[in-house]
Amino acid sequence: MSGILEGFLVIGVVIAVGYGVGWSGVLGPSAVQVLSRASFFVASPSLLFVTLAHADVRTVFSAGLVVTAVTSSLACLLYVPMGVLRRRPAGETTIGAMAGGYVNAGNLGFPIATYALGDIAQIAPILLFQLAILTPLFSTVLDVVSSPAERSSRIRTFTAPLRNPLAIATVAGLVVNLSGWQPPELLMSPLQLIANLAVPGMLLAFGISLRGAARPGKGDIGPLLWWVVAVKNLLHPLMAFVFGGFVLGLSGLPLMAAVVCAALPTAQNVFGYAVRFDQGVRLARDAALTSTIVSVPVLIGVVALLGT
Repeated sequence: MSGILEGFLVIGVVIAVGYGVGWSGVLGPSAVQVLSRASFFVASPSLLFVTLAHADVRTVFSAGLVVTAVTSSLACLLYVPMGVLRRRPAGETTIGAMAGGYVNAGNLGFPIATYALGDIAQIAPILLFQLAILTPLFSTVLDVVSSPAERSSRIRTFTAPLRNPLAIATVAGLVVNLSGWQPPELLMSPLQLIANLAVPGMLLAFGISLRGAARPGKGDIGPLLWWVVAVKNLLHPLMAFVFGGFVLGLSGLPLMAAVVCAALPTAQNVFGYAVRFDQGVRLARDAALTSTIVSVPVLIGVVALLGT
């Protein structure tokens, strides 16, 4: 248990360092974008490939994937009645639904899996489900409810997962793993070196992004925001615990991994899609920030209860 708490302390310290870097301005105004893009396009794909190439595939295609598929889908659907009852635009309701079930597996998921679960492969099921199912589904719905776009834009929307470096690295790692081929050390060593940048890079970028963040929940968006937070931070992990523990009979690390993944906050990707389609931008921004803050005690509580 002390090692798990130490892991959260490490994460908090690095985020705090990032906040200090953002406050000082030493990396300039584009620090978040540069660090995030370096982590997303270079380091994280390397980390996923190296990890999955040597992982036990039973960790990926396991009961955890079933828990993720069921509970993430339900979490997304739970927001829809709120948007309908309050007569919100379809695009904003779609973003709210996405914020309720689409977790930050790419940014916070990696370090939390590394330090709290001791195995980054535990994040693979939810990452696969989001990339293969939720991303194309929500991007297609947002494309439909948004203003008509050019055909080329729609083609790019439908093929977005095929250009996602995390998806490509995930598939490549699994192919290598299932084929039994061992890549030469000359290839794996530089990939491992690059992969080591992923976790600290993402944490520093997140810390920098907190500098100067506006207070969320102002105006009529308040009830919508708090419902998203309730779904994302409370109901989603609760559903994962009930479904995983009582329906599928999971226990130990598999159950803790499923609940921890469900307790992760709203992904910053949701804000990116909101901006891309100009739908629910305020809700997406506030949900990502608020759910991240609330997730800290929730995640610590989950690990404390299930990690014993």
